[in-house]
Amino acid sequence: MQEYNVALPLLVVGIPGVPGFNAFYYFRTLFPGQVGGIAPPNAPELTAPGNPFGPGLFPVDPEDRQALGELFRREGFKTVIDASGWCALKPAELDPVLAKRLNVDIGVNVMEAAREAGARLIRLSTDLVFDGLLESEGGFARASGYSEDHPVSPVTVYGKMMADSERLILAGYPEATVLRIALPMGPSLNGHAGAIDWIESRFRKGKPATLYFDEVRSNLYVQDLNRLLLRCAELAAPGLFHAGGPRPLSLYNIAQVINKVGGYAPELLMGCPRAHAGPMPPRAGDVSMDSGKLRALFGANVLSAWPFEDSDCPSGPDWHFHRTEAGRPEFIRQRLNGYGWLDRWDHPLRLDPRVPKGNSGSG
Repeated sequence: MQEYNVALPLLVVGIPGVPGFNAFYYFRTLFPGQVGGIAPPNAPELTAPGNPFGPGLFPVDPEDRQALGELFRREGFKTVIDASGWCALKPAELDPVLAKRLNVDIGVNVMEAAREAGARLIRLSTDLVFDGLLESEGGFARASGYSEDHPVSPVTVYGKMMADSERLILAGYPEATVLRIALPMGPSLNGHAGAIDWIESRFRKGKPATLYFDEVRSNLYVQDLNRLLLRCAELAAPGLFHAGGPRPLSLYNIAQVINKVGGYAPELLMGCPRAHAGPMPPRAGDVSMDSGKLRALFGANVLSAWPFEDSDCPSGPDWHFHRTEAGRPEFIRQRLNGYGWLDRWDHPLRLDPRVPKGNSGSG
């Protein structure tokens, strides 16, 4: 592999989440023996005897500021990717104290430890710092959305806490990079944390899944997010950036893609407006983001459309009923969790230690 200008060793925080889980194995592949990850107490599968996740995991509670500082001093981390956060919307509404600890306090702890170490810090935030009430430009997508200049307007406890975290991190460490990311598409640690895993699990069990017509996200492949994190680690890019893919889709559209590509019964997919969700948790509307600032820095093709193939993109509310190709679950893993399965080393399935080498993705 080519050489990269990344200060090592590198630490990934937030491995239980989809972005952190995938980033850890991507960077560990690039820099063997020079990448660490924090295995928090709420993810015992990472440190269980005989686990498949391999070396480099530190059983440290990131809420413990002293323990975190000791880890930084001992290991000498020079680059930190902080993907921590608790995005469970309803539980966060019910327990805002815990939400603050997991979404604000940990981020501030990591920021202070990175600042003291003089390490480059990349913090992941969310598009849900917005309410999604910007006027849509019709149809399934729009050309632009929220820019970095729009004031935050979160409707959930989770979004409010992440907005607070952004503010505190950039105020405390202006050299940090904060990436607001859209819905990350890729495999998850526990098999049900990510959007793809959760929706497919419903279809796989023959259970209906109800998704919203009017909650819109600028989905991005974790495969592209990994490469973006690498470029941010190489190039000092302080400040706030939006990282959303160029094809915003509603949650209902996303489920259409998963249903059809996976070959599941189309009748299992239900849709409704988010107003029918009830008062809790409150739902954002169209939070698609304008990533022009990021494209100006890294190039127009820095983030691919999800799904990658135009033929996998819904063209109407009944699109998933009309099929010319027999879908299969392995197509979800190959085409929706990543792209370029046959020829890209960085496809998430090739990096996931749980997938045996040579596996076609059909297991």
